[in-house]
Amino acid sequence: MTSRATSWGLRTAALLMAGTLAAGCSASGGNGPAWTAQPGTSSAAPGATGTGSTSPAPESAAAPSGSASTTPGPAATATSWKTFTDAGRTVSFDLPDEWIAQSVTPDDGALPGALKIEVKKPDGTFMAALRTGLPPSEPACPDGGKKPYVVISSVPLALPGLTGEGIIAPHAVYRVIQGYRYFGSYGITNIVGGAGGQACELRNVVRGPAGKGDYSFGDVIALKAFAPDEKVAPAKAFDTLDQAAKYVNEGPDFANVQRMLMSLEIKN
Repeated sequence: MTSRATSWGLRTAALLMAGTLAAGCSASGGNGPAWTAQPGTSSAAPGATGTGSTSPAPESAAAPSGSASTTPGPAATATSWKTFTDAGRTVSFDLPDEWIAQSVTPDDGALPGALKIEVKKPDGTFMAALRTGLPPSEPACPDGGKKPYVVISSVPLALPGLTGEGIIAPHAVYRVIQGYRYFGSYGITNIVGGAGGQACELRNVVRGPAGKGDYSFGDVIALKAFAPDEKVAPAKAFDTLDQAAKYVNEGPDFANVQRMLMSLEIKN
């Protein structure tokens, strides 16, 4: 236990300048309440279900294990992509051609006109949810409840949002918080995670303009150090911080998710 704690402390010191992060991003917007094949130069892989050509993977670079990245991770592995646009044409994002995006009933308490769009793999595996019209909230955070956390990946994005105290430019992030295991989550945010590299929870939320509500795009709205009897999924649990870094730097799922998060467009 001592060696693991020491290892965590050393990595935290090296990783933490980005104690928070934010989110959002630009991409080619769809122009209808359905799917749009993206323009590109490469053709779809055999067996792909898309009818259009694909866009090339973005330039990316993997960060060394245990260090924070300020550039996209490994190139997305999906060869065919499409663009989802909601019926009201207020949001759009890209996703692998075989993934499924579906509008569902917004969460209780959402503002009028709010959206909730779930993204899954063909086998039903949940990948992310885009939520808009979230009422702003400030969860209680007693000093005794704070846990150390690390930012493994942080990529700046261009999304509408607030500015001011506790608010930073939006980023797409992957962060890990320490509990009885190392719990990781991806999403977009413009909220400072916590002073001194510690937080009660890390919110994958972008504070939106006045009257518009907040919005979230990621696996969970808030990441915390889960208790042993709590359900962790769709967040992930790792035995070591190196395992979390390997998931970010080498995992095909994260590479595809990151490209999807970075493609988000919010129309004012």
